[in-house]
Amino acid sequence: MPDKRPDRPAKPHRWNDRSSDDKKRPTAAARTRDALGPPVPSSEITPRALYLRRREFIGGAIASLALGLPSPSNATPLSFEKGPFGTAEPLTPKKDVTTYNNFYEFGTDKSDPASYSGALKTSPWSVAIDGLVAKPATLALDEILKLAPLEERIYRLRCVEGWSMVIPWIGFPLSALLARVEPLGSAKFVAFETLVRPSEMPGQRGFFQPLDWPYREGLRLDEAMHPLTILAVGLYGETLPNQNGAPLRLVVPWKYGFKSIKSIVRVSLVESQPPTSWNMQNAREYGFYSNVNPAVDHPRWSQATERRIGEGGLFAPRRPTLPFNGYGEQVASLYAGMDLKADF
Repeated sequence: MPDKRPDRPAKPHRWNDRSSDDKKRPTAAARTRDALGPPVPSSEITPRALYLRRREFIGGAIASLALGLPSPSNATPLSFEKGPFGTAEPLTPKKDVTTYNNFYEFGTDKSDPASYSGALKTSPWSVAIDGLVAKPATLALDEILKLAPLEERIYRLRCVEGWSMVIPWIGFPLSALLARVEPLGSAKFVAFETLVRPSEMPGQRGFFQPLDWPYREGLRLDEAMHPLTILAVGLYGETLPNQNGAPLRLVVPWKYGFKSIKSIVRVSLVESQPPTSWNMQNAREYGFYSNVNPAVDHPRWSQATERRIGEGGLFAPRRPTLPFNGYGEQVASLYAGMDLKADF
């Protein structure tokens, strides 16, 4: 075998095979380094993970602006009348009402709804009313708002967790919506469902969920038709913030707050008592009726007293809880002859 490879053609001249004069000129990379200045210390470089989080945040903010997504800053003033029900108690500060919330579709911490509900799109919005009715319908929010004049109702809100607020709701009687669809004689209960939209409700995402979605609630028909029961579309004279149940929520002031379902998309008239979310999750702790009752304790805490949010913080004196949250004169007759400890 030959001891060397056959001769090959000479390589063509390349840029890197520069003459000595060429090598005196600065390269493009060198010129770029000179223009940029000295290298940035590694301690001043944003970590990649943080950079990506910032980019995600900025992208989400731009998307929200482009889509016109609701936020507390774009609440719309409402026209309304003074309603027939109110209280002389001081109102809970608006900041507390809009930042201290239970709305598990956005997270389980009190601050989660205000922090994570901004992406929820509430327009367009419609509600299906079906079941045992003569005239089932799917109504857009604008149609619903024409059913009755809006009223201000200043109600006490008592949470099952032992805290309370006083809130100036804007809404109208639920009875006006039910009259629109004409319940049949066989209808005995009203069932409600909340929106399911995990893309905009982060609390509905993930493998482990605190509740089964959709969130469900229910009332007896006579409770639903009672003049105190309203559908709220606003508070403090403006449209509801997302974290408070926009654009349409139930308010039943003599029951614990979890009965006042938020962001309603379906109302069904049914013959039998409907399943409700917290009762399904733990029937021993959360009854179907869940009327405010200081004589019936939660299995894990007393219901005899409550802490009024906005009045002195965690160490403020607790106040006595009133039967039916102070609305006994109006609603106690609904439960005549019932054992309120058994039917809690």
